[in-house]
Amino acid sequence: MRIDLVARNGRSRLVEIAAPLVALIAAMAIGGLLVALLGKSPVQAFFVYFVDPLMESWSLQELAVKATPLVIIAVGLCFCFRANLWNIGAEGQFILGGAMGGWIALLTHGGAGGWWILPAMLLTGALAGLAYALIPALLRVWLGVSEILTSLMLVYIAQFFLDYMVRGPWRDPKGFNFPVTVNFADAATLPQLFDGGRMHAGVLIAIVVALVAALVFSRSLFGYEVRLVGAAPRAARFAGFDDRRLTLSVFAISGALAGLAGIVEVSGQIGQLQPSISPGYGFTAIIVAFLGRLSPIGIVVAGLVLALTYIGGESAQVAMKLPFYLTGAFQGILLMCVLAADVFTRYRLSVQFGRAA
Repeated sequence: MRIDLVARNGRSRLVEIAAPLVALIAAMAIGGLLVALLGKSPVQAFFVYFVDPLMESWSLQELAVKATPLVIIAVGLCFCFRANLWNIGAEGQFILGGAMGGWIALLTHGGAGGWWILPAMLLTGALAGLAYALIPALLRVWLGVSEILTSLMLVYIAQFFLDYMVRGPWRDPKGFNFPVTVNFADAATLPQLFDGGRMHAGVLIAIVVALVAALVFSRSLFGYEVRLVGAAPRAARFAGFDDRRLTLSVFAISGALAGLAGIVEVSGQIGQLQPSISPGYGFTAIIVAFLGRLSPIGIVVAGLVLALTYIGGESAQVAMKLPFYLTGAFQGILLMCVLAADVFTRYRLSVQFGRAA
């Protein structure tokens, strides 16, 4: 018996839209089975994870806050993925962007505040992420090194760098020896959108990023170049597009947005630097990008869905005594289901019986 994947002649628009929904339903079914194996009610878990967080105004604000870094990072990743390039190190770019942007807040702490501090932090964070992302891009362009491995390995360097700095040079001398920096001043903190809530101006940044990216993909020559190089690289070369320049460009955009997301998270929600500033947003954003079908608007919806799993996971940990690591497992299952759905929208199974000639 031989099993092959045969390319489909055409793909229905309806099927493309339905594929991520089917993947989400399949992932929820598998997740429910895992919950049942843990001796808990899958129905109760469904309500705790996906319904209860939508019932309160504070949790809706928290949903937007959690979705903000996921959306910003995933929009950047879709530039790479659409060009058939693989930036797996957005987590490291996120961490370095948050660290270097936060460094500006530390340098200006205790001095005269000014309107320029927060823009300088955002710009520094974006530039730090951009520079960090260019490392695997340049290694690929110059030496042909796999960007998957180099971008992934750089994540750990960024993590150890932040950990060292907050335990050493950046540690708050009045922090009772805890590995944290001083709290950022008001001038270095993103303003809150509502009194008494946690929703900050970073939410607006995420919306603007998604809208600008949607315009770039639909209305600009650069967006067309990204799509063409990813879909038909040989045709793109014949058309005169430079794939080496494009590699550097999409990695720069991806890294800049990941770094921007890092400083938005630090200055908007955390308010200081600490050894860990991310629960894995850079990796979860990969799922967000594919669940959103590499569309900036779809990514906004997908970001809200994945943010819901974070909030629901925290609630389930308290209400049902479920391990929080189940959230990570569900996100991994969801990624596998999304990839499988994408494969079967492009290909069909061909099963042949009998001996090969």
